[in-house]
Amino acid sequence: MNSICLMGRLTGDPELKTTQNGFSVTSFSVAVDRAFRGKDQERQTDFINCVAWRGTAEFISRYFRKGQRIALQGSLQSRRYTANDGSQRTAYEVVVDNAFFCEAKGGNAGGAPSYDSQIPQPVEARPAFSTANAGDFEEILTDEDLPF
Repeated sequence: MNSICLMGRLTGDPELKTTQNGFSVTSFSVAVDRAFRGKDQERQTDFINCVAWRGTAEFISRYFRKGQRIALQGSLQSRRYTANDGSQRTAYEVVVDNAFFCEAKGGNAGGAPSYDSQIPQPVEARPAFSTANAGDFEEILTDEDLPF
């Protein structure tokens, strides 16, 4: 199982780019505090590279700014490459599937713009449920239709 959940602050403004095939992508870094304190009683911070694609990339680049707290869910991915000096290197990054707001509308950090509370959360690349597969389920329209 490859599942990552992070909560931290963006180290820079996410910049939306488009691939040659027309896919939206954004790469960014998140500063995540460790749960424990070191001997000097200072919290240590990890800077974790992340990448988001398609709708998730568009959502993040539109509504998040440097310094703003963000929660992410995704998976860890590794890539091997050859550095300029000829050595083999491995890069790790989180491929983001879902992004969540972590601050109240008025509590933005770093001067980030306010967001509309009507924005659906989370933004997913694929729907979790489709009415085409509803089968034996029926829609409950009012509380009076509940069986309890």
